[in-house]
Amino acid sequence: MKIKFFSTKRPFILILMFFCLSILSFSQNKFVIQNKKQSDKIKFKLISNLIIIPVEVNGVSLSFLLDTGVSKPIIFNLDTLKIKDTETVFLRGLGNKESVEALKSKNNVFKIGDAIKLNQDLYAIYDSNINFVPRLGFPVHGIIGFDLFKDLVVEINYSKKFLKLTKADAYVYKKCEKCERLNLEFYKNKPYINADVTMNEKKIPVKLLIDSGGSDALWLFEDDSLGIKSGNNYFHDFLGHGLSGSVYGKRSKVKNFSLKNFEFNMANVSYPDSKYIAHAKKIKNRNGSVSGNVLKRFNIIFDYQKAIITLKKNRYFKEEFLYNKSGIELAHSGLRLVKERDDPVKDNNKEGFGNSGSQNATRIIINPRYKLSLKPAYTIVELRENSPAERAGLLVGDLVLSINNKASYKFKLQELIHAFYGNTGKLIKLIVSRNNIILTFEFRLEDLF
Repeated sequence: MKIKFFSTKRPFILILMFFCLSILSFSQNKFVIQNKKQSDKIKFKLISNLIIIPVEVNGVSLSFLLDTGVSKPIIFNLDTLKIKDTETVFLRGLGNKESVEALKSKNNVFKIGDAIKLNQDLYAIYDSNINFVPRLGFPVHGIIGFDLFKDLVVEINYSKKFLKLTKADAYVYKKCEKCERLNLEFYKNKPYINADVTMNEKKIPVKLLIDSGGSDALWLFEDDSLGIKSGNNYFHDFLGHGLSGSVYGKRSKVKNFSLKNFEFNMANVSYPDSKYIAHAKKIKNRNGSVSGNVLKRFNIIFDYQKAIITLKKNRYFKEEFLYNKSGIELAHSGLRLVKERDDPVKDNNKEGFGNSGSQNATRIIINPRYKLSLKPAYTIVELRENSPAERAGLLVGDLVLSINNKASYKFKLQELIHAFYGNTGKLIKLIVSRNNIILTFEFRLEDLF
């Protein structure tokens, strides 16, 4: 007589296999944390108030801008990245140019620290004119936003420069008496908060997109019916780059901007010209955006599933709101050959060989050696009309060779730009190359407020 033990176990095995496959299938549709803590920390770089995080896409290590203002991830100019299941689509962003052609791709594997998603959709853009690297001076291969935030609780510690990603049902809120918690509203997968601005002694409630992908402090859409207007104290300037081109508008100061009990006096504000934001203004009741130069002043907890955001002041909170007082926008423009002096062979005996006290001691002098090196090149790409730099005679396209007698290639792009945010009256001396002719210009930083 045979005992068939396997007959009773088979249904259990099949059920277990079905259960595991169901979990796997479900987890493919969202980011999951692959560790026991269900939480992970990821270090980031903070460049021009923007968060750059490491992201692995289909096994390739890349750098992405963390942008709460985008729905699906976007990748730029990466022919080497193998993407599949594509279809052609058109994307529209800020700027007044046409929509941008892109390839929509499915079933991509995204990994951020220990967080992984197995079938992520993305948009691949191959327009070489859309490139963040020259403006940031740091490689940025793409943008990611909503798909990460919707699946996990995301803590952004701006002061220590790390993200903490946690499974939503495993997250435990700590008691925080100095925090403010605000409700989030969503429209087309983008988060909005309610805030207040004070203009002409009038406190005006505004609904703002939370835009961690913007480096400014505050953008407001002018609206006379609400009392949102620039007044007379402003200047026209380049405001930024969107998917559909550059954005220009007015820069000014707002008397007061508040997020519940957190208040900022004389914060920077920009009023983009309506022709560059026509797409954004179609969103009902939206009055503008709050971006990196405000967000970085807090350590933030984004909890999309509960639709709340928690703010806590950090060491940047009291930083003065500065702006570019030169009128110059620089960009990284590739590499250039630089003739550098190499370290000369040093004479160990300053008095020469022989008797150290002898006036006739022989000295051996070896001429300095030089080497050619490839160094970063920085070019003027925007020049504000009637700015100190323009009045001095500088032009768009000038290649900056040195600033205040220091070679430009010895600086990172953001360090160079920071010099233009200095004290009013500071002297700036630029040596530039224009059509292979070396020219020198001087001007002083100017406060327009």
